[in-house]
Amino acid sequence: MSHYKSNLRDIFFNLFELLGRDEVLGHEPYEEMDCDTAVAVLTEIEHLATTKLAASFVDGDRTPPAYAPETRTVTLPETFKASYASLMEAGFYNLGLPAELGGQPSPPSLQWAANELNLGANPALFMYAAGPKFATVLWFNGTERDRRIAEIMIERQWGATMVLTEPDAGSDVGAGRTRAIPQADGSWHLEGVKRFITSGEQDMTENIIHLVLARPVGVEGAGGPGTKGLSLFVVPKHHFDPTTGELTGERNGVYATNVEKKMGIKVSTTCELTFGDQEPARGWLLGEVHDGIAQMFQVIEHARMLVGTKAIATLSTGYLNALDYAKTRVQGADLASGGNPDAPRVSITHHPDVRRSLMTQKAYAEGLRSLVLYTASVQDRVALAAAAGTTDADAERLNDLLLPIVKGYGSERSWVVLGTESLQTLGGSGFLSDYPLEQYVRDAKIDTLYEGTTAIQGQDLFFRKIVKDNGQALTDLSTQIGQFVATETVRVDPRASGGDGQLKEERELLEQGLEHVGEIVATMIMTLQSASPVAPQGEVRNIYKVGLNTTRLLMAMGDVICAWLLLRGAEVALDKLNGELSAADQAFYEGKVASARWFARTVLPKLAAEAQIAEATDLAIMDLPEAAF
Repeated sequence: MSHYKSNLRDIFFNLFELLGRDEVLGHEPYEEMDCDTAVAVLTEIEHLATTKLAASFVDGDRTPPAYAPETRTVTLPETFKASYASLMEAGFYNLGLPAELGGQPSPPSLQWAANELNLGANPALFMYAAGPKFATVLWFNGTERDRRIAEIMIERQWGATMVLTEPDAGSDVGAGRTRAIPQADGSWHLEGVKRFITSGEQDMTENIIHLVLARPVGVEGAGGPGTKGLSLFVVPKHHFDPTTGELTGERNGVYATNVEKKMGIKVSTTCELTFGDQEPARGWLLGEVHDGIAQMFQVIEHARMLVGTKAIATLSTGYLNALDYAKTRVQGADLASGGNPDAPRVSITHHPDVRRSLMTQKAYAEGLRSLVLYTASVQDRVALAAAAGTTDADAERLNDLLLPIVKGYGSERSWVVLGTESLQTLGGSGFLSDYPLEQYVRDAKIDTLYEGTTAIQGQDLFFRKIVKDNGQALTDLSTQIGQFVATETVRVDPRASGGDGQLKEERELLEQGLEHVGEIVATMIMTLQSASPVAPQGEVRNIYKVGLNTTRLLMAMGDVICAWLLLRGAEVALDKLNGELSAADQAFYEGKVASARWFARTVLPKLAAEAQIAEATDLAIMDLPEAAF
């Protein structure tokens, strides 16, 4: 039986009932992807994910890739190769490709709904299959030569990587020292070492295209210090005919010189790549312009959305596995039996703390799914504007604001809830490899680390997406939430006592939560201003106070946005509950209302304390001698 338990019903709820994606599907530029087709596509992907993709999830963990140092190559388990072949043969990667590359144009909201299913079933498969998506970076940024390479990557289903991190630089991308030396024929020779390169070596595709950030040398106007001196290079594993794509039989001088041994997601090769230590590592400057960091950020933004989606997909299946276990695990008598030793034993879903745990899991899984798909719906606006030859600056800013929340908040909440609630529901059994929860927990931890740690996401959110943006996107989002709070509702929950089911208390809690987030932002802005040397009594070290609160702000904003989306969903559900429903739909909508209320009542009140902590932040911890730690 498959480990993976999808929640296609909730995906459909978010797309069509909460976010109204029927307004986009079936209309230009997505005429051929109407709602019925989208439902059919997602249903087919769900079947593929639950069967063929999920089939190698456990074996990939128990039989990790074998690295051969003498040849610097990797061998993946046969079961995993079979799943990968099934994924690529299905061709659903076409959803993310433009029509010029043979794609089936579809809105980002549909793409990320599909991606959740694949990532929940077997996340490493999806990451190995990055070639077609990365090909679009060459297509949109490259010369005719690069565009032909993009076509070849898709035609021959080559793999691809994003190559940023270096052993000594870590997250400080601008400190990278890998060099690119220009050659007379217009190519470049790369020299250096990169670390933590996902899918850097594998034996499932005939070629891998590495997108490498490197510092050009000997070129006027390029190669200076920091990130602005970096350029993006297209470096293949094997040399090939640039017209036909046929391999020439020559190995390029980029090799995997190590494959990391990891806590989780073991079947995904995380490699050290060395360029030019045996023979020249030949590559081409992407687009013939020195604009590497901007080009790479097109990949990074996709990767951060991917990480957040992977995290919530794992939390969702973790919760559903825990729920199934709890329904069948009989242990102890009902707490209300008064300690009667003869009372019948009950399933653990009867126990209050188990119910608390399950509802916490349900609320976060559903709230985070709404966060991902809401962000994707904002990306729909960006894509629609681009298709019309215009731009939607408001949507672009809002998407930028949401991405670190999707990645940072989504990964942190998912990892913590998986470990403290989902696995815990199974008791000692959750610690065993007989059940998938222990692998979920190990696999999910990386989500808080790669593509920028949570600390980096918090700093990005505050300094780049709020301060640098002059708070425009934050104001836009706050206005949307405020309008929801202020909207008078007449929806009545028929199951509520006295008919008072209008979410009044929850709206008030959301309003208070939004105010508390505003207080945290205001405190941080004022502190930042006081850190300026030109400010009255300015103290530059006050910047540390800001740094001590960036993660706090990230998590608080995530809580408020998820509460808002859950309560919006609850309103939709209350409308549905006023009509005639099947038993399954009745239970589904009751569950939507319950999870929204639970989240609002148990999560939002904590934000008052977070605002107080932010305001009371001082420099004591920064003044503490290092030895005291």
